[in-house]
Amino acid sequence: MDSIFTLSIVQSALELGCIYSLVALALFVSFSILNIADLSTDGCFTLGCAVCAMVTIAGHPIMALFAAMLAGVCSGFVTAFLQTKMGIESILAGIIVNTGLYTVNIAVMGFASNVNLFNCNTIFSMAKDYIGGSWYKLIVAVLIVIIIGVLLASFLNTRLGLSIRATGDNADMVKASSINPNFTITVGLCVANAMTALSGGVLAQYQKSCDINLGTGMVTIALASLIIGESIIGKGSVVRRVIGVILGSCLYRFIVAVALRLNVPAECLKLVSAIIVAVAIALPYLKKKAAFMKQKASAVSQNKNRNRGNQ
Repeated sequence: MDSIFTLSIVQSALELGCIYSLVALALFVSFSILNIADLSTDGCFTLGCAVCAMVTIAGHPIMALFAAMLAGVCSGFVTAFLQTKMGIESILAGIIVNTGLYTVNIAVMGFASNVNLFNCNTIFSMAKDYIGGSWYKLIVAVLIVIIIGVLLASFLNTRLGLSIRATGDNADMVKASSINPNFTITVGLCVANAMTALSGGVLAQYQKSCDINLGTGMVTIALASLIIGESIIGKGSVVRRVIGVILGSCLYRFIVAVALRLNVPAECLKLVSAIIVAVAIALPYLKKKAAFMKQKASAVSQNKNRNRGNQ
């Protein structure tokens, strides 16, 4: 086990887990809270990465993160507009936006398939100057996740946040309460996509590069993290669920790190992700099934004992 879990692997898994947890938190809002399958996540992640990279190249690494979030808000607004005003199903709206974002993203990148930030100042290089040591990247990633997690939990407990949560539970009831569900859906998707784009922006500065295909499969990764977190923590308060999502993201990165250490080919990582998602989704059902089978076996055993006693 020592050869699998080295300090550098644990550190890298935690760093990436924190960065990708922002996407998992986005799916927590759209998928778990609003009950909407937002398939624009892949394109929105790349959009945030591209916008952040270009603004960072211009010499504004901190402003780049806010620019990425603003771009994510625009993406979420378009997705919500297609759903609420154009009558398009949420899945189709996400696919349409995701398809259109490919052209938008490559245009943002100056019609180049990749952009590098090797000679640019980033929030991580700035942290290295102030903090030093070898843990500065993890410290930055953790601080960003804590700030976003606290803001998200606080927002979901406000009046508007409670309205968004109620919309996902029963949109008709919300409408009967004189709350516009179209507005709450729009706000929810804008918040979710802002976090997705922020994750892409942080990753761009973390790895000092941006690729047009960087967001491919991001929905699968985020969904795996979300479900793993919910399986570990379970249902409860918003704060508890937010913490569960972050832990799930870190655990997912550990699983991927172990797969890489076990010499699983890089081409098979998507298959590994799909298997993790399938197992994570099926786990609650399998637990219930196992408990039911145990109760059934216990009941059969008790009946046999009664029959023997009667004889």
